[in-house]
Amino acid sequence: MASSIRVRATSNGDITEVQTLIQHPMDTGLVKDAKGELIPAHFIQQLTFECNGKDVFVADWGTAVSKDPYVKFSFKGARKGDDLKISWTDNKGGSDTITAKIA
Repeated sequence: MASSIRVRATSNGDITEVQTLIQHPMDTGLVKDAKGELIPAHFIQQLTFECNGKDVFVADWGTAVSKDPYVKFSFKGARKGDDLKISWTDNKGGSDTITAKIA
């Protein structure tokens, strides 16, 4: 199965910029389908970015995040060629992890 995570991480001197797109429905549990029945809640609860054994970004999410979330941030302390590990878990036990090289 293909990963639900697309990432681009680039280092420019001491700053690494990360852009990530995650494919996920992020259903709130408050929306009804065409039959008028509630669509069960299904959302990412935790998103973690790790570089060189240290968390560089951690998000605890709920139902207020939109479908297919996009995350952009920067951090210090990484170099070109370092691994950046991205992982998420959702409220239904689903998860995904990918490791990208910083360019």
